[in-house]
This record gives sequence, structure tokens and C-alpha cells, in this order.
Amino acid sequence: MSTLIDTAPTRGRTLANPVPNPRPFRLVRHSLALAKRSLIKTWRTPEALIDVTVQPVLFLIIFVYIFGGAVAGSTHDYLQFLLPGILAQTIATGSIAIGINLNADIAKGIFDRFRSLPIPRSAPLVGAVLGDVVRYVIVTVSTLAIGYVMGFRIDTDPFRAVAGCLLAVLFALCLSWLPVLVSMKVRTPGAVQGLMFALIMPLSFASNVFVDADTLPGWMQAFVDVNPMTHLVASVRGLFLGTPLGNHVWWTLAWCAGFVALFMPLALRMYRKKI
Repeated sequence: MSTLIDTAPTRGRTLANPVPNPRPFRLVRHSLALAKRSLIKTWRTPEALIDVTVQPVLFLIIFVYIFGGAVAGSTHDYLQFLLPGILAQTIATGSIAIGINLNADIAKGIFDRFRSLPIPRSAPLVGAVLGDVVRYVIVTVSTLAIGYVMGFRIDTDPFRAVAGCLLAVLFALCLSWLPVLVSMKVRTPGAVQGLMFALIMPLSFASNVFVDADTLPGWMQAFVDVNPMTHLVASVRGLFLGTPLGNHVWWTLAWCAGFVALFMPLALRMYRKKI
């Protein structure tokens, strides 16, 4: 007795074949997974957070209690003036760590493993940048915490205070594409650190972080007025203390967009060539 089995292909039906995820969705999903890896790495090496926890404390104590009386005539008044600037400076220098870590990972061959995985080529860099958001949140919280212990007080409402913190985090997140680009160009983590400090420190000191821009020489004010750090600090001061904002918030957002538009494509291009 034979059993007839229909082996003819089925017409009008599609064989079970999973539809691939759209590329943007894949990029987001894999980037978030690699951002989680970055967070786990940070959690297991808490000493890597010294620059975003200890540095703002040292800067506030040194500048407020040593220079506050001479600069502002009152340590409390100088603390009110200085803290938004220290937050901006520390969150900018904190972005250097991502370039150092990426350069070290490339030297160790970790990105060779990423290349062999079925993930978008840009996912490791995007994931590393997203994972660094935690560092920027930590530096914001630690700076405000030590500031409140020393006597700093926010003079505006909670909504504006949160907006100032988010603006600072956004600025660091966008600026971090610069150290990512540098990490693709130089050979060692030490070179990344040295080059980035050479770029960030002039922006920090030739600005309104430590003194009012009006007290600086006229030839320097031309640079200070277009310095992205100046706009960020003025924005945070206005949102924290109620000082005039002017167009500083819009200029800060414009600089953030410029950082991403310029440095992100260059970093991704260098990454594809390097890996």
C-alpha cells in the first residue's frame, strides 16, 4: 500500500523566510547592546571614573578657596559663578576617555572581533558613545553634590535646572565624536590624551569659565565670543542662576549639531578604513 505525498511546490505561498530587520533598527539594537558592554566595563573598573568624580571636587575647592576672595571678593559669590563653568569644563574633558578607551580596544584586537560579527560597521562606535552618557551624568551629579555641600544654590526652578544639566550632557555627547576621531588617527592611548588636552584646555581657559569675559583683553574676547565653551557656560549659568540667556542656548545647540555633522562622519570613515 503506497502513500501519496504531494511534493509539488506550493503556489501562491511564500516559504518561511524571516524578513531582515531594517538597517536603522539593526543599528540602534546593536549599538544599544554594545553600549551595555561599555557600561559593564565601566562598572567593573570604577577607578576609570576618577576624572569625573574627583576632578570637579578638586577644581571647586582649589579655585573657590584659593582664588575666590581675590577674584570675586567672596568665596560664596565666586562659587555661584564658578560651578556652572567647572561643570562645563569637567564634562568636556570627561569626553576624552572614550577616545583613550577606543584606541586601547583597537590595539587589543577587540574591534577585529566586532568586524567578524553580523552587525553594522558603525555600531561599535555609536554604542561606545551612547555608553559614555553614564559618565556625563555622573560628573553632573558629583559636581552639583559637592557644590551644594560647599554652599552653591540654584536660583531658578527645577525645570530650568534639569534643562541645564541635560544641555551639558548633550554637549559632551556630541563633542565626544572628536576624541573618537582622534582615536582613529593616533597610535597610542597616551597620544589621544595628550592631543585632546591640548585642544580642550585652551577652550576651557580662554572662555568665561573662571572669569567674566569682559575682564579679558580685547584681542582675546574675539575668540571667547565664538568659543563653544563660552556659550555652554553662559547657558548653564542662565538656567541655574537666572542670568540673561540671550542666544547662548541656541548657539550651544548649533555647536552640538556641528560637532556631530563634522566629526561623526569623519570618525566612521576612518574607522572603516582602519578596521
